Amino acid sequence: MTSTRRYLALLSAFFVLPLALSACGGGGGVPGNAVVKIGSDSIKTTEFDHWLKVAATSQQQQTGATGAAAIPQPPDFKACIATKKKTATKPAKGQPTPTDATYKAQCKTEYDSLRDSVMQFLISSAWIEGESHDQGVKLTDAQVKKDFDKQRNQSFPKDKDYLAFLKSSGYVQEDLLYRMKVQSLSTKLRTQILKGTDKVSDAQIADYYNKNKARFSVPEKRDLRIVLTKTQATANKAKAALDGGQSFKAVAAKYSVDQGTRDNGGLLAAVPKGQQEKALDDATFKAAKGKIEGPVKTQFGYYVFEVAKISPGSQQSLAQSKASIKQLLVSQQQQKKLDAFVKSFQAKWKKRTDCQKGYVTTDCNNAPKKAATTAAATQPTPQPAPTTTTK
Repeated sequence: MTSTRRYLALLSAFFVLPLALSACGGGGGVPGNAVVKIGSDSIKTTEFDHWLKVAATSQQQQTGATGAAAIPQPPDFKACIATKKKTATKPAKGQPTPTDATYKAQCKTEYDSLRDSVMQFLISSAWIEGESHDQGVKLTDAQVKKDFDKQRNQSFPKDKDYLAFLKSSGYVQEDLLYRMKVQSLSTKLRTQILKGTDKVSDAQIADYYNKNKARFSVPEKRDLRIVLTKTQATANKAKAALDGGQSFKAVAAKYSVDQGTRDNGGLLAAVPKGQQEKALDDATFKAAKGKIEGPVKTQFGYYVFEVAKISPGSQQSLAQSKASIKQLLVSQQQQKKLDAFVKSFQAKWKKRTDCQKGYVTTDCNNAPKKAATTAAATQPTPQPAPTTTTK
């Protein structure tokens, strides 16, 4: 992996929670030079344009395209259409040549994707700052710079490589410092939100264990040697051969149609109860060790078998299970706390977020109302590329 890709991956490590600028009340329209107003603060169009270019450059690097990153320009997308026509491959024989309308639709889709990605990031990053302000989560510029320098030195030991990264990506250092700031605030917020959720009582652990004992048991397992035939007559021949002293290796090689076991002496190792076809499962777990049994009729054919080894089942004790149960219960508590926080948080900040026409996303209070279809619609939205300060 190149240094550039390592650093891009490093920068994407955000705690995915949409959060906001300040606790000031919303209201009023979006200024003409802004794409969104959050509370009393706005994100300017010039900043959006900067991040649109960065997002386009990042997308181009991911696809391996060369040349300057071109951003489809609405509403006519003339330059984008011209580029697509120029670089398009010749249609296969019998296939129609794409029209300008087809290319325009492609350009619009590309632009909408870039726009939504950038707006999503600008809004969610601004929300993170606002929630941090509301909850008293603080971070000094010196702390941000220290963390940034550490990651920069790990990814770019040589200054020339770092400068090359800035030149090729479209970022400026202030962009990356802001991204680091939001990432650190996200981590601090998460820590504050989850404070106290790592405590689980012995009574809770015991209650979970008693209600879920089966999860902490190891079932009995049996090693089987099998011969599977298509007919009962062939199965009887196989059983007679085994009863006569021939080895499973020889009999399985001669009679078995089971490809998975035929070449290894018919061995089917460590089979837990309930894993085989019911008729075979019932027969093998009733059989004594070392006795040739069958034929047993199943939907796959007729089985002749021997139980070669029995590994008794066991029950893990409460003491043995305690650590894993605690980890599970803590995880459940934390997820529940985060889910509740995200739900109230999104409602809180979405009310304060109004977007300019042409820049409206689902994070905007003035977005078209949609009926909720799945629980996933209430989950936090992933964040795209890094952003600069909006203040």
